[in-house]
Amino acid sequence: MDNAIISDHFKEIEKKVAKLIAVCKENEATNLELKNKINSLKEELLGKIEAEKSDAQKKALIRSKIDSLLVKLEEIIEA
Repeated sequence: MDNAIISDHFKEIEKKVAKLIAVCKENEATNLELKNKINSLKEELLGKIEAEKSDAQKKALIRSKIDSLLVKLEEIIEA
């Protein structure tokens, strides 16, 4: 092979390597975006879980108060 052919092969390899580097950079950027999205979704989920727990506690308290009032009402009716 002469030097021109070898030079052309190296140029092709350099182009392919440059494309690979560009794809890797794009993938890194996409990966970072996805990691940020995952973290955002985790925070949102934790917030919803806490709100759900709070709502369940409020519901239990309300149910307890209603039950207590029903007992008192029954006592009044029986008297």
